[in-house]
Amino acid sequence: MDYLDGLSLVDGPVVWLAWAAAAAGLAYLLRHAALRRTGFAHTGRRPPGAAVAVAAAVTLIAAALVAAVHWFLLYAVTVFPAELPGETLAWSVAGVVALLLWLMRLLGLWGRGRGGTNPGGTNPGGTNPGGTHRWRSSAAATAALLAVLALSAVQINIYFGLNHTVGDLTGAAAARIQPLEADLTRAAGVPAATGLAHWQAPAHLPDGVIRKAVIPGTVSGFQSRDAYIYLPPAYLSSPRPALPVLVLFSGQPGSPADWLTGGALRSRLDRFAAEHAGVAPVAVVVDPNGSPSGNTLCLDSRIARADTFLARDVPDWINRTLDVDPDPRQWAAGGFSFGGTCAMQMLTRHPAVYTAALAFSSEEEPALAKVRAKTIEASFGADTAAFDRLTPLRVMAENRFDGHGVYFAAGDRDPQFSGYMDVLSEAARRAGFGVETHRIANAGHSWDVASGGLPGGLDFLARRWGIAP
Repeated sequence: MDYLDGLSLVDGPVVWLAWAAAAAGLAYLLRHAALRRTGFAHTGRRPPGAAVAVAAAVTLIAAALVAAVHWFLLYAVTVFPAELPGETLAWSVAGVVALLLWLMRLLGLWGRGRGGTNPGGTNPGGTNPGGTHRWRSSAAATAALLAVLALSAVQINIYFGLNHTVGDLTGAAAARIQPLEADLTRAAGVPAATGLAHWQAPAHLPDGVIRKAVIPGTVSGFQSRDAYIYLPPAYLSSPRPALPVLVLFSGQPGSPADWLTGGALRSRLDRFAAEHAGVAPVAVVVDPNGSPSGNTLCLDSRIARADTFLARDVPDWINRTLDVDPDPRQWAAGGFSFGGTCAMQMLTRHPAVYTAALAFSSEEEPALAKVRAKTIEASFGADTAAFDRLTPLRVMAENRFDGHGVYFAAGDRDPQFSGYMDVLSEAARRAGFGVETHRIANAGHSWDVASGGLPGGLDFLARRWGIAP
């Protein structure tokens, strides 16, 4: 089972097998669709160019269908607040092409016998060779369809960079994480934490650990999913140093565990700790949404009191439960996509709680839908002024944030969110923030931005926190 959980979904045998099976499946479907379409199914011969013509026609139809569904999801039922990346749409077209060819194959098989040979589908001997052939061909066509759909899913997953292994996909890796033990909390009887300037690293430090816990919505009443806590090697020493805090949010749809899979959080923080004598921030990945499909906008609104949860309940729980530095100058928020937007909201609305942020592929403002009015209607009952007052751009236009800092990153293959980064970073500079911006090479709107940008973001924070290499 451990071998299966560790099997890579982004390179190696799984990807090679997916490509080979999909190529064979598509060839099978295309061949039979071309024979049926040109009327040569009974001979098995195919006129020159038939497959190309069928492929072109089916691809055009598939592209039109995907475009129509994309528009419907964006503007009619408002499932997504931003356009889906082109790569994911292209692989969706490939899946729809296979689906259309599969339907053509089935219609060809089960349409036989109507006015043609073997109308009854039986023979005098009581056997049914025609029916058996149709069932076998249907099974082969279905297997071919599934092979193409599997490749599309593999490639879309590779683009988003979320599930690197089978264990990531099934949730087995996150399920093995243990709850936070009492001896890792503030009340464990460990000698009082000392400032980083006075802490001496012991000769031998253990590895950092990941634990999980439920953070109660004591003030907000918000019910969140499990939070994941990274405790660096220095935290596991005695006495502990008073470590800085990094509160992280994932994308939407998604879950806090996405930071452990797509964000490669543990490996990035372990590497940072190894380069800084065991010191790294205590990272707490929290849930602002309550469910995989939820979207609270990280606001106190008609939807939920997520802002109060993130700005009151979460900091209170961390300070009460963990040995960390309570100084806000040692606290930062961070996130990817929706989470990056949420981090900017926490930084601009609560600068006395979070004094820095890591904004990976942040939106320009929180959104439920592509149509802005739908977001405002759902959250504030169409009160545009109430919504506008809480957006990062508006808050930065009306306030100064000297001494605060924000690190932006976006994929260089993601023009939409790179554009948002440019707008936000310019507004942040005008508001007095210390700002760094980075474009992550060969990355789209994917977790590659978060995992690739986190080392630079940690270095940015380390300079602010006084953590020396």
